[in-house]
Amino acid sequence: MSIYTQQDKNIRRTWLLMSLFLVVVIAVGWVFSQIYESPIILYFAVAFSLGMNFFSYWYSDKIVLKMSGAFPIEKKDSAELYRIVENLSITAGVKMPKIYIINDPAPNAFATGRNQERAVIAVTSGLLRALNKTELEGVIAHELSHIGNRDILISTVVVVLVGFIAMLSDFFLRFSFFGGRDRDNNKGNALFFIFGIVVALLAPVAAALIQMAISRKREFLADASGAMLTRYPDGLASALEKISQYPFAIKKASSATAHLYISNPFGAHSASSGQAKKISKLFMTHPPIEERVVALREMKV
Repeated sequence: MSIYTQQDKNIRRTWLLMSLFLVVVIAVGWVFSQIYESPIILYFAVAFSLGMNFFSYWYSDKIVLKMSGAFPIEKKDSAELYRIVENLSITAGVKMPKIYIINDPAPNAFATGRNQERAVIAVTSGLLRALNKTELEGVIAHELSHIGNRDILISTVVVVLVGFIAMLSDFFLRFSFFGGRDRDNNKGNALFFIFGIVVALLAPVAAALIQMAISRKREFLADASGAMLTRYPDGLASALEKISQYPFAIKKASSATAHLYISNPFGAHSASSGQAKKISKLFMTHPPIEERVVALREMKV
């Protein structure tokens, strides 16, 4: 698969994701409008889903940076980082992204933005301290590959849409249990009410599964593309090993933004063991570091 094929595929995935969001929210709204015999709930769901699609497309990157506590820097603030990003951007043939720093000792990084013109690479202060130059180049090349592959739009939009599906579901559940005490007098039958609760419970689970499926596949492609960019897969492999060994979580990491980072932002202490690890692997936002490292060290560039 070529990079151009992946770019087109990611654009289609973005529109599909936004369409699914529209359908899920309207479906939840319709179910509860039937339960409470109030078309206003459905109208609200339609307006809400349309508004959030618009909002997530135009402002999701700003939300992500704010949630992460990232702030912009200039060349004078970190000359070596700036040079690495500049040189690799030229090599990759992409416009140089803005550079942001997150003041956190945990080594990690992510890319965000709607397109190349608005792309941002954010790295933690811990990453700059933990990695040598070739390892840092590997990480930056990986993030530039996300920009070149047009991963950044879909991965950033996911943050907002998945978060709001969870929030809307929580609202419906609270309304059902605490605001719906007069539901026995409502003409909606009990089976429809139970169905509504099931829909509200499953909606965020479905959204999270979509989030995981999208993010896990794109990491392998970005690893390979980044290694091809630097011509040195061992640099990124070594960086991933160092990042994954850091025991503590990024302070402002959340489940909504976890898939953006190059590696699990919750630290090595969050890893499971034994049978639990095999089960939890199905719900990870990132492929196992061991698999990524093996794939990189088997590459021939």
